[in-house]
Parts: sequence; C-alpha cells; structure tokens
Amino acid sequence: MADKDLKALLVHTVKDVYFAEHAILKALPKMAAAAKSPKLKAAFKTHLEQTEGQVKRLDAVFKSLGMKPESVPCEAIKGILKEGDEVAEEFKGASALDAGLVAAAQAVEHYEIARYGALQAWATELGMTDVAKLFGETLDEEEKTDQLLTDLALATVNEAAA
Repeated sequence: MADKDLKALLVHTVKDVYFAEHAILKALPKMAAAAKSPKLKAAFKTHLEQTEGQVKRLDAVFKSLGMKPESVPCEAIKGILKEGDEVAEEFKGASALDAGLVAAAQAVEHYEIARYGALQAWATELGMTDVAKLFGETLDEEEKTDQLLTDLALATVNEAAA
C-alpha cells in the first residue's frame, strides 16, 4: 500500500472537488432562479463566476501534477445539492425560501472550505507551493462567499423568513 500516501490522497481529493465544482456549476443557476431576494440572486451569480475560475485553477493543478483533468463521483456534494433542491421545491413561493437557500448554499461552502483547507495543507506538506497557492486562492474565495451569505442572512433574509 505504498502508493496510498499523502500525494495519492491529494490526487483523489482533487478529482473529488473537480466533480463537486462541476456539480455546483449546474446548481448555482437553479439557485439564482429560485431566490426571491435580488441580493441573493446576485450572490449566486457572482459565485457562479468564481466557480468557473475555481475549475480553471483545478485544471492548472492537474497540469502541475502532470495529469489530465478527471473527476471521481462525490457523494457528499450530491447529497448536499439534493437537500438544496428539496428545500427549493418544498419552500417554493414561501417566505422562508431564501433562508433555506442560504443555508443550503452555506452547506456547500462549508464542504468546499473543508476540502480546500485540507488540500492546501497537504500540498504545503508535500512541498507543492504553487499548487498550495492555487488551493489557497480558492479557499479565500469560499470563505468570503460564506461570509457574504451570513451577512445577507442576518441583514435581510432571515427577517423576511420570520
């Protein structure tokens, strides 16, 4: 099992987040369309653009690793996105819809923060400074998006739901 080292774990996890980012690219337009708040719609559209850039960073990671971009199915993100779809359907037209969408989006963000934080630490441990920097850029974006969603929820979305 010598091949199941930290680098193998990093490669597997990169393939996992590559799948996740592509799934998120499909989900964000639906979330933006479902949201009632113009600010929340805009946040989802902005994050869609960021996610496109994050996929490009992952392409660069694969290149740096000497690999062709590929993914492995990520059951975690499938489940998180499915829950978001269920909330959007169950609360369609309801006052709590946007609050539910924020919570669903933050579940996605927290998953990504956990993944990119681990990837950055592993790349640093393996001496892959350029790769670690790419993961760090994405991690920063994910943390800022999470904070934006929190701010929206506390400023307007939760009050409108109550």
